[in-house]
Amino acid sequence: MILDGWRAGEVAVVGLGRSGVAATRLLAREGARVYASDAADLPAAALTVLRDLPGVAVETGRHDLARIRAAAAVVVSPGVPPEAAPLAAARAAGVAIVSELDLGFRALPGVRCIAITGTNGKTTTTALTAHLLRAGGLAAEAAGNIGRPLADIAVAGDRYTWLAVEVSSFQLHDSPHFAPEVGVLTNLAPDHLDRYPSVEAYYADKRLLFRNATDASTWVLNGDDQAVLALAADARGQRVCFSLRGSADGWYDAAAARLMLEDAPLLPRTELQLLGRHNVANALAAALAARRAGVSPPAIADGLRAFRALPHRLESVGVVAGILWINDSKATNVASTAVAIAAMERPFVLLLGGRHKGEPYTSLAPLLAGRCKLVIAYGEAGALVERDLGRRVPLERGGSFEDVVARARRAAVPGDAVLLSPACSSYDMFADYEERGATFRRLAAAP
Repeated sequence: MILDGWRAGEVAVVGLGRSGVAATRLLAREGARVYASDAADLPAAALTVLRDLPGVAVETGRHDLARIRAAAAVVVSPGVPPEAAPLAAARAAGVAIVSELDLGFRALPGVRCIAITGTNGKTTTTALTAHLLRAGGLAAEAAGNIGRPLADIAVAGDRYTWLAVEVSSFQLHDSPHFAPEVGVLTNLAPDHLDRYPSVEAYYADKRLLFRNATDASTWVLNGDDQAVLALAADARGQRVCFSLRGSADGWYDAAAARLMLEDAPLLPRTELQLLGRHNVANALAAALAARRAGVSPPAIADGLRAFRALPHRLESVGVVAGILWINDSKATNVASTAVAIAAMERPFVLLLGGRHKGEPYTSLAPLLAGRCKLVIAYGEAGALVERDLGRRVPLERGGSFEDVVARARRAAVPGDAVLLSPACSSYDMFADYEERGATFRRLAAAP
């Protein structure tokens, strides 16, 4: 697990969230000296477990770039952007950078992985896949960007037959040894253009899912997405596809309103308790992945019936005075907001804004026309949202988040919905999308 040369020097861990803490503990267990740092001033209590480890030095509030340039290797947490100063310093000095995902994967020999990536739907598909594996009687866990870091599983010594692992493009960029037996590519759309110089650069990192493919690999692909099919065109291994448009390995029979595995019915659409056609696609992707792990179709169907929406992902948080409030705070790009809009079955007010991620909002206008009663634009991106949509759909500018929700409450009537699907990151007002969604949930419940 510790590569040649790592023990001869010091390994730097950049970022001390859950992944960074787990990576530090794992490296210390393996006898490496570690310099672990985070730019934020983290509470001392949160890092007590690290400060007591032999050979571990912890620093918060800054990164010692000279120490990082001299490191034997750098292990990076998933939340650290590629252009961050410590990573730039490491690259300039020729220091190898690997993700916590890569480190944890190499510490879990014998565990079989299903890796799920794509622009949207990763988290729901990962949770669904782990749920279906367990429904089939397998010892399985959701890991990576959802659930537990792989390094944490390794440190704890927990034993699983399968891991369903959500992986981001940033993690794939720094995971040269990661080799899942099954890979799922949910869809592709422009994203993270605030961090990537082009769509092509973003897609190139997604292509790294296939970097260690073998003839025994299986790739579960969105058969309706030409960018997905093109990205996987040269990958070794078997391809299976899911589709909402026609017959495939897993597909949706719209005429009969049921999910299908090849030619056999899986379950009626009414028995899948998830909003939106995109969640039918997510269910089909998870079903195909679980099938490749040996789960029977009846067990897959039972698992799908029992699954419920994850928090902050088209989550119905309640009906107040006849108005349905829907928390889709995880929608941090335009493509995911478009999916949420398509799922709306009643008139709705849309809360749109936050920190801009580089995409125009103009593509939402035709989806909103005639269906959306009002867009409330807010946050740092508010002016850009107004510029792109203001002359094409009814729109107001909101101030504080409390003001935004109050405006939505005034605009909606019984039978309407209020949809938080921001198409932006949360960092202008909140620590993360979870805090944004929790705040929305609290304000929605107020009388």
